Amino acid sequence: MKYESKYNDPTPKHNDAVRAKKHLGQHFLKDENISKAIADGLVFHQGYNSAIEIGPGMGVLTKYLVVNSNIKNFKVVEIDRDSVAYLKTNYPALEIIEADFLQLNLNEIFDQPFAVIGNFPYNISTEILFKVLENRDKVPEVVGMFQKEVAERIAAPPGSKTYGITSVLLQAFYDIEYLFTVEPHVFNPPPKVKSAVIRLKRNAREKLSCDEALFFKIVKTAFNQRRKTLHNALKSMNLNVPEEFKSLRAEVLSVEDFIRIATTNQNSI
Repeated sequence: MKYESKYNDPTPKHNDAVRAKKHLGQHFLKDENISKAIADGLVFHQGYNSAIEIGPGMGVLTKYLVVNSNIKNFKVVEIDRDSVAYLKTNYPALEIIEADFLQLNLNEIFDQPFAVIGNFPYNISTEILFKVLENRDKVPEVVGMFQKEVAERIAAPPGSKTYGITSVLLQAFYDIEYLFTVEPHVFNPPPKVKSAVIRLKRNAREKLSCDEALFFKIVKTAFNQRRKTLHNALKSMNLNVPEEFKSLRAEVLSVEDFIRIATTNQNSI
């Protein structure tokens, strides 16, 4: 299928490309096929029709999102002034929020469920997901580009060496799929590492069956000493660890196992 912009003249009105800024973690995607594949990664889980793109840069992904008929309410958030100026010139109908995504009150941006998508700045990509986690009841789906190592960690199953804190906390509320790997040469400038695109879809768990703060603390404490058995790793918390978990390490426990530990100790906090 050929994608065409909804704008009368989608061709840039000037040839001054935006210079990628290292302090913003910018690596501009230049491969149209990958841009389209990222946009096509949205499956509109739970039937939302709003979306926000983080860090659109020069709009290489944006152009495929503005013409998606399933997205009725589309916004982009961009902190880079040069990129904002470029987007205003070349995408005049686009709703641009000039701000730091991490500082936004998302309830003020959308009053209905919305997707989060983007070629995320690598220096804040994990923070983006934790902000999504805070707003999980309004974000049914995320499709994003990450450093490959980070993407693998987020999607890793129990027992994997890359399975960790972010894996458990995000998988408690989202089903995560590793979609595809992206080579460095498709970016300007090329990053020093490979990248990957993953998709997060909100699962059926409305809330934890235990104290959420305790659950988070147990997961973080267990993985901060991941070479120790849970009996030793959680000793400082003075918890009652179920017998079958005492000799195990954090990396082999599922989300449900960590919930069980938290539930067992709920009345002791």
